[in-house]
Amino acid sequence: MQLQQMQEQIARQQGVIEELQNDVARMKQEGLERYQDLDRRIGTGGAPATAPENSSTGGDTNAAGAAAGAAAGAGTAAAQQPAASSEPGDPAKEKLYYDAAFDLIKAKDFDKASQAFNAFLRKYPNSQYAGNAQYWLGEVNLAKGDLQAAGQAFAKVSQLYPKHNKVPDSLYKLADVERRLGHVDRVKGILQQVVTQYPGTSAAQLAQRDLQRL
Repeated sequence: MQLQQMQEQIARQQGVIEELQNDVARMKQEGLERYQDLDRRIGTGGAPATAPENSSTGGDTNAAGAAAGAAAGAGTAAAQQPAASSEPGDPAKEKLYYDAAFDLIKAKDFDKASQAFNAFLRKYPNSQYAGNAQYWLGEVNLAKGDLQAAGQAFAKVSQLYPKHNKVPDSLYKLADVERRLGHVDRVKGILQQVVTQYPGTSAAQLAQRDLQRL
């Protein structure tokens, strides 16, 4: 019975991984089509219908607005979160999907991990694991050296999941991203927000230490 249960669990995991790979392939194709459309429109002198997903246009501004707790920024991010492709909640399936994405971090395959967490958030934006997925998306992008994408991902944790326990950590990480981007004027405000709103957390202790060094 134990062997049969293990075989069934492995089969379920393989099914989730296959579904994840299909989602990633679809997202790659969609991204390619958007860029091709953009190239065509630029070539003909027309404006693109939509900016590509990885465009940096407005991304940094949105991240900074999130750190300051701007309601408008939160609303914009919520609107950008695609709900049409989301599925009804299935905690067991969501856990397998999330674990499959997280395993890619352990394997240090950060490109695929980024795609996997993006796919997870598109499919399950209201999952109990969505807040964690959003946070780890930021960590993965940071590991890749994509600072703007990391900043946007960290900012969305507080925007979309304001009561999640990853919010203090995500804001602290956002301050680190802003520092690396050279936006020193924004760093102090974000760190102060962590200290004031989340006292007693490890993120607040680190933020207090960094404030003393500024």
